[in-house]
Amino acid sequence: MDAVDVKIISILQKNARTPLKVIAEKTSLSSPAVSARIDRLEKEGILTGYTARINMVKLGFHITAFIHLELDPVQKVEFYPYIESCPNVLECNCVTGPFSMLIKVVFPTTTELDHFIGQLQRYGKTNTQIVFSTHAGPRDLCIRPEMRLP
Repeated sequence: MDAVDVKIISILQKNARTPLKVIAEKTSLSSPAVSARIDRLEKEGILTGYTARINMVKLGFHITAFIHLELDPVQKVEFYPYIESCPNVLECNCVTGPFSMLIKVVFPTTTELDHFIGQLQRYGKTNTQIVFSTHAGPRDLCIRPEMRLP
């Protein structure tokens, strides 16, 4: 990956809908050259997808919470398909510490959150934190041209 690739990634991170022509102008490449680089970055697994940011509150999801779950390792085979099937789960991370899973969820009400936690407790002990406000994120690592990549 060179400095031009980093510049392309940086542009796409700010707005994934940036036209090839605009990226080409900003990188001093032709549109076909930019397209070829983006294709290569996708094939190499560096660019993994394009998403839209959603305002969860405007959609009615007023409760965001982080749930810690103490999961016995032998339950992972059963737990992973279950958690993948839950539409209100935004993330599920296997972590270190007394709890083995950190799950980020959104729900319209605390009643629905409580019901979900009750279902999770068949897998183990939980500890829940409800988010009052978010001052940074969610975001990915912002690749900038001046960064030195490993």
